[in-house]
Amino acid sequence: MRGKILVTLLLILVYRFGSHVVLPGIDPNKLNLDSAKEGLLGLFDTFAGGSFSNASIFALGIMPYISASIFMQLMTILVPQMQKLQKEGDSGRKKINQWTRFLTAGVTMLQAAAYVAYLRNVNRDALIDTYQGFFWLSTVIILTAGTLFVMWLGEKIQDKGLGNGTSIIIMVGILARLPQSFLGELGAKQTRGGGGLLIFLVEIAFLIAIIMGLIILVQGVRKIPINYAKQIVGNRQFTGARQFLPLKVNASGVMPIIFAQAIMFLPTLFSFTNFETGKGVARIFNDHSNFWYMVIYAVMVIGFTFLYTALIFNPKQMADNLKQSNGFIPGVKPGQPTADYIGQVMDRITLPGAFFLAVIGILPGIAQRLGVTQSFSTFFGGTSLLIMVGVILDTLQQIETHLLMRQYDGLMKGGRIQGRQTATTSPI
Repeated sequence: MRGKILVTLLLILVYRFGSHVVLPGIDPNKLNLDSAKEGLLGLFDTFAGGSFSNASIFALGIMPYISASIFMQLMTILVPQMQKLQKEGDSGRKKINQWTRFLTAGVTMLQAAAYVAYLRNVNRDALIDTYQGFFWLSTVIILTAGTLFVMWLGEKIQDKGLGNGTSIIIMVGILARLPQSFLGELGAKQTRGGGGLLIFLVEIAFLIAIIMGLIILVQGVRKIPINYAKQIVGNRQFTGARQFLPLKVNASGVMPIIFAQAIMFLPTLFSFTNFETGKGVARIFNDHSNFWYMVIYAVMVIGFTFLYTALIFNPKQMADNLKQSNGFIPGVKPGQPTADYIGQVMDRITLPGAFFLAVIGILPGIAQRLGVTQSFSTFFGGTSLLIMVGVILDTLQQIETHLLMRQYDGLMKGGRIQGRQTATTSPI
């Protein structure tokens, strides 16, 4: 365990060091990319840990790999040939991973070319004139190599360290902005005077309460009881075991919020037009604390939650797996009735999960309307907080599993981490 922790910290240190190495041909003293901290570019900058706005060699971060992985995941759901390949075991998964890497390289080169155009349009003064002839080619090559190196770091963290490497890299990038935002909020409250420090403490208390509620949302499951038929082995008869099929309240994770943020960024393109109405619409969608922005955003999060859950959740396959393993839900016939029952239960628990996820998504806008600074308000909900809580819980689960295997003891002295399943879980 000590070795895994040291390897993880060392690889994270390498990633954070690369995030501050500026691209060749750019004068860091003249660099000013404040526009990269807003809208969809702000989402990229969050995932890249500020590397995007720093024009570093890791400016694109792990986002191209995430985009390629999401695309391949959707293809394995929608394309029958990809489904067959995924079911082939390790060989199929290795082939899909290889295709994902190739797709990552292609996506990175396209995004790197767009990033070069962005730098030339937004911050031309920071570009060194004597390097202009090599800037486009060298930047595309360096950014592509940087993204592939970050992808390699994530795989090494997963193999030799702790947790999911890609998720940990994203979480570290988000946490890297927390100290500066924390100090900025504290300074803003101290300058107000008249109980500003007390207001800051109340904000921290609300943040802790939001984190606790988000943990409940991430860990929440509905356990469907499952019985297995009696088996006769030789002259012995074994009573069927009773297990549970856990259905997560938030099965879609952070994906609905990411999709909604990407769609909500599109109306901001009207700001580049000459129409006053279009510019008014763009102003609404640029302001995350706007009432209509939050209403539309919440509706889109709820819709994408149901859509993505329907894509990744297959009750028919679960029912077939139960039937093949001689398992059944008490009071429900095997086959299609079981699939209908599982789908109905999933729809019922997805509805409150979608509403809670929508509330989490608009909490930063609400916090900003209540006087929290824009940088610190992003930690009150949305993508940042959901990713941090989910990754930390997943890493704690892996640490606890390792300790239980080695020492037969959990991570916490008071027992196992809350939210773990104490009953036997069905392998479906």
